[in-house]
Amino acid sequence: MNTFWEERFFKEGRIWGDTPSRTAVYAIDLFKKAGVHKVLVPGSGYGRNAGAFAREGFLVTGIEISKTAVTLARQNTRGVHYLHGPVEDMPFDDVMFDGIYCFNVLHLFRKDARAAFLQRCREQLKDGGVMFFVVFSDREPSFGTGRDVEENTFESKPGREVHYYSEEDLVSEFRGLEVRETGLMKDPEVHGEEGRHIHVLRYIYART
Repeated sequence: MNTFWEERFFKEGRIWGDTPSRTAVYAIDLFKKAGVHKVLVPGSGYGRNAGAFAREGFLVTGIEISKTAVTLARQNTRGVHYLHGPVEDMPFDDVMFDGIYCFNVLHLFRKDARAAFLQRCREQLKDGGVMFFVVFSDREPSFGTGRDVEENTFESKPGREVHYYSEEDLVSEFRGLEVRETGLMKDPEVHGEEGRHIHVLRYIYART
């Protein structure tokens, strides 16, 4: 996975522009209402979403596997503490967080690795902390494209495996937590050879 993302950020830079995902804007509102102050962003990329949280006054830590993306993030966003390394190696320090916002990372792992990643996220949260996770849904146009590697998981691009979630599937990943909200959200993007397109993303908002 590291090779795929390092090469992509090296070649394409700030791939998705600087405008945060619609899901980040929505999560920011939920986090404010929940009294969240410290936010962890696993898979923070070059900071377009982490930076949005920082601009709204949150204390933000981002973790990113691509060294190039971390360099870009530090150059282009302020108020975020960026750490370089795979999210599987969390925790990187002793800080506990009130909230976790995770955009399009969970679906990049296979089943057992997803469970391990989520457990590490839970261990990073204070009691009563909240999580907002965004994943590819089973309504994505690319669903079923590529090599079949696991149930509803496909290598849609060489070196990138993606799990496509139904609502039931996503909720099951967060068993043991208080699920407050789930939903679908259309998120437009413009980049590379794909040009303008719309992702159909699934999100879940849960509390420990």
